[in-house]
Amino acid sequence: AAAALLAGRADALPAGVEALDAEGLGGSYNFKLRKREIAYVIPLNASTVAEVENRSFAGSYKGVTDLVTKYVWPKPAQIVTKWCAERRITPNAVTLVGLALVFVAFWAFWNGHYLTGLVAAWIMTFLDTVDGKLARVTLTSSKVGDVMDHGIDLVHPPFWWWAWIVGLPAAGLPVEHAGLMVFIIFAGYILQRVEEGIFSWAFGMHMHVWRPFDSFFRLITARRNPNLLILTPFALIGRPDLGMQIVVAWIVICFVVHLAQIVQALIARRRGPITSWLDAA
Repeated sequence: AAAALLAGRADALPAGVEALDAEGLGGSYNFKLRKREIAYVIPLNASTVAEVENRSFAGSYKGVTDLVTKYVWPKPAQIVTKWCAERRITPNAVTLVGLALVFVAFWAFWNGHYLTGLVAAWIMTFLDTVDGKLARVTLTSSKVGDVMDHGIDLVHPPFWWWAWIVGLPAAGLPVEHAGLMVFIIFAGYILQRVEEGIFSWAFGMHMHVWRPFDSFFRLITARRNPNLLILTPFALIGRPDLGMQIVVAWIVICFVVHLAQIVQALIARRRGPITSWLDAA
């Protein structure tokens, strides 16, 4: 087989050996990273180090995620990931620093110190991008690290928003119906995760990869980073109360949109199996 390929004679392969192009080798769709991935083989030498680094880092990145992770973090995250790799800093160590910042942000929000909390929160979200990429590019992924990383990501966001609301009186900006806002935050967060789980169970794919609209909506849906994008400018102008009110409203809107996505998929399935637009591309 090797001799036939080196001679450029794919038609001369031994019986039972199938020739695959780069797309066939890579598979049409990477379920875990939510993107199409094309396999490649390139030599590793002094002249190709930068290309290998760029390709391996890009290959570790999710294809469908929020707009901060997708458009803002890649370049700085690659620099920090390389810095950590060269110093043998483990992904779990980065995750633990992020966990410490989770508590710093929670304390700051709870006491009305919103700008301090936002600095800690944004650094944490950045490190949350770095630890996973570091694990993949250095081939040091582990079940413990995966549980730590995803467990922290899953739990902390609604507690941040709860602390934000608690801190508003200390900032001189109490809001009416604070208890109802906290209820909507937790209920909306849990129910949106349930909606995504239902979609994956019912249709065998992530909700956010069905159609181009669904992938676009993942950029801005009411997850941690888009919510921080809403809260940050309002904190900077001294109105963290208005920022949180908008976040609560956005959580409700996103819940309704996700519900509509499930209903639309159920209707579409009556006409035949549904597939991801990334898989069909």
